[in-house]
Amino acid sequence: MVIYTVTTHTGQRLLAGTTSLISIQLRGTEAESEEQNLNRFQGFFQGSERAFKIHCKASLGELISVKLYSKSFMGLLHDHWFCDKILVNTPEGDKILFPCYSWLGCNERLVLRPAKASFVFQDTNPIAQRQRMRQREEQQKLFRWRVYAEGTPQVIDYDTALALPAEVQFSFTKETEFYSSAGTQLAALKLTGLADSRRSWECISQLNAILCENRNKTFEYVQEHWDEDEFFGYQFLNGLNPMMIQRCSKLPENFPVTDDMVKDSLRGSSLEQEMKKGNIFLSDYKMLDELVGNVVSGRQQYLTAPLVLLYCDPHGMMLPIAIQLRQKPGQENPIFLPTDSKADWKLAKFFVRNAEFAVHEVDFHLLRTHLLAEVFTVATLRNLPSPHPLYKLLFPHIRYTLQINIMARNQLISKDGAITMYAGVGGESLAKLLKRATASLTYSALCLPDNITERGLENVPHYYYRDDGMKLWNIINKFVGAFLTYYYQCDTHVQKDTELHDWISEIFTNGFLGRDDSEIPSSFQTVNKLVKFVTMVIFTASAQHAAVNNGQFEFGGWMPNYPSALRKPPPKEKGQTTEDTILETLPDVSTTVNGMAVLRLLSKDSADHYPLGHFPENLYDEDVPCKLIEEFQKDLRKLSDLIEERNKKLELPYTYLNPKNVDNSVAI
Repeated sequence: MVIYTVTTHTGQRLLAGTTSLISIQLRGTEAESEEQNLNRFQGFFQGSERAFKIHCKASLGELISVKLYSKSFMGLLHDHWFCDKILVNTPEGDKILFPCYSWLGCNERLVLRPAKASFVFQDTNPIAQRQRMRQREEQQKLFRWRVYAEGTPQVIDYDTALALPAEVQFSFTKETEFYSSAGTQLAALKLTGLADSRRSWECISQLNAILCENRNKTFEYVQEHWDEDEFFGYQFLNGLNPMMIQRCSKLPENFPVTDDMVKDSLRGSSLEQEMKKGNIFLSDYKMLDELVGNVVSGRQQYLTAPLVLLYCDPHGMMLPIAIQLRQKPGQENPIFLPTDSKADWKLAKFFVRNAEFAVHEVDFHLLRTHLLAEVFTVATLRNLPSPHPLYKLLFPHIRYTLQINIMARNQLISKDGAITMYAGVGGESLAKLLKRATASLTYSALCLPDNITERGLENVPHYYYRDDGMKLWNIINKFVGAFLTYYYQCDTHVQKDTELHDWISEIFTNGFLGRDDSEIPSSFQTVNKLVKFVTMVIFTASAQHAAVNNGQFEFGGWMPNYPSALRKPPPKEKGQTTEDTILETLPDVSTTVNGMAVLRLLSKDSADHYPLGHFPENLYDEDVPCKLIEEFQKDLRKLSDLIEERNKKLELPYTYLNPKNVDNSVAI
């Protein structure tokens, strides 16, 4: 008779304990233990650690799995159990860690594998190979792909977050927080009484009265400076969407700006001269061309596809110098200039900021972070078993993504969702824009160093998104490179890893729809190519999402800076716009306050916020990955210190890529 000592660790999260009956079975290469009940007379309590003896007739051999079962107590109580990990002390004196970190529902089973990382081609034991294959088959039955909309990335095949397998469920706290909904945010903002008002604002300053208790330093700066050209230009670099602007060396043929139009802005210089110096920039919203605006509160809204020309002046200020609101030039599509009437120029900038709302929320936020993170998550859960090194590396970066995306589809972009109800780009236009964005998405656009070079922005001053983002990219790349080269010791290991190739194949096929012109790899032949791709995956789910998500209320809560919908079509001639015209064009009171509530919900940190580099799960029993994590955390702390020191000197600090403010995953 031999004895195995099993120690269970119940999670610290709310409602982690259970009164359900938990049984355990150990499996080794030689035999398996009898199924044994662990808590017949005592439940597992939140944060508890309990030890049990498992008696076996003989050694089980090398342990390859732990099976956990849950049954209701007397058929009555059947709450979930959140197990952090199982530690097993063997008769041979080995201590083996079996990570769990997932919910176990009533009448469900979990199969845990040892923490030691392994590849499929390294599992030489036939029993371990079969078990690994079965686990993968079961995962693929649980996590299925579904076509969300033709021409867009596929999503997880579940209609509600509650229907997801328990092993990937939200924490109770986080789920409750999200389901508090925009209605709770309206109450927090004290805007409930305005939520149904369809009247226009009497003046923009009227907005001041409803925001007195919901401002921070950035919000107040936006409120004070939103109408200034300097701030308008600044947002192309460091606002909610720092991804549109690019250096302009030749004017588009459909944007006939002349030297005479911009001579005052260029202080006597010419466009050709300034282009040669690298001082002219363009933001082109052609992706919105010919999209029809949504109907909001029974009233037609209007979308435009502007072109914006900008000039980086000798002081390093990025200034707008010309705006054309539609793609096709002509007499009824004038080019607006800073020298036009104040009302004309202000209205032109409103249409640009509304176009910015559309491309930011649909392309750069929804598609390039949320939906891609979901693709990476589903492919990981389907193809990489828990002992796989890449599964361990990606696990912190896929937490909560499935839940948040399902809830977003149900509450934000569904037929009765907030975006459909209160945004000009909602409804049919959103689906069309999402399809266009997917068709144009490239690998280089997702890799920050490549993207900065392609847009010609290497030397633009005061581009804090680039500065902080490049440092963060390099830190992630260093960590990923050291981690993966520890496990993949040569290119041959990459080539032999069939699970890895199935993983990237599904990402290419189900996420990027098999588009060769996307330049997304469909297989890997070298360690270096793998390191770059995994760096992109982690950067997308963490840093990039933080950059385009976390400032939504700060930059967008003041509606004139980020109007979600516009109620009048763009002007066809100059000199006709008045302040009354502007107020009639801007969103009505209801659209404004409901939009504010949604942006506050999307920007709000959850109670169980996990910053980048924070690893609450103990997934490793090897020294090298643990040391690499410590070095990664040290590098992140250094970057935080650098950013905070830099920000002390800025009137408007750029905080979104401070690692302290970056979530590990797309979790809000």
